Amino acid sequence: MATTADMRTGLIIKLDNNLYSVVDFGQNKTARAAAKVWAKLKGVDNTRTIEHTWNSGDNIFPVRVEKRNYQFLYKDDSGFNLMDNSSFEQIVIGEALVEHPELYKDGQECFVIVNTETEVPMSVELPASVNLRITYSEPGVKGDTATRAMKSATLETGAIINVPLFVNEGDLIKIDAKTGNYVERVKE
Repeated sequence: MATTADMRTGLIIKLDNNLYSVVDFGQNKTARAAAKVWAKLKGVDNTRTIEHTWNSGDNIFPVRVEKRNYQFLYKDDSGFNLMDNSSFEQIVIGEALVEHPELYKDGQECFVIVNTETEVPMSVELPASVNLRITYSEPGVKGDTATRAMKSATLETGAIINVPLFVNEGDLIKIDAKTGNYVERVKE
């Protein structure tokens, strides 16, 4: 049995028969009352975001999850088609469970987070960063580099993100998969 002392970011817990991921947490201590532990929780099996408070030392119910290697094959009307890299078994996952679905390209490595108690996929994540090619971008304005000016660029997956002015069409760029933001240009 886990207690509030075991709380950490990313932990998946069961609360009121729903699964939540801990986004942020902290502790409030006062001179007169017992310490309280609060957490900002994001729904794994629903779209709710809530805050919850426990007394310090209360029991929490973590859910054991596994991160499994998969490969993104293609997207169709039924959802995202993924293949297990070890067993070559294919599964279909709805777009609602996919983090940053606009950054997936055919053959892309990804991770499926699976609830080990029920063997049900809970979400799909990309690696920490992905490299994608820019298919369309307006040319940058010469001399406008003193400010951190950005321009929009279309990626090979169809996603549109903001990039610095010096990035051109055809460049390969690294993107932070958690935020979907430009990180750096990749040398080929």
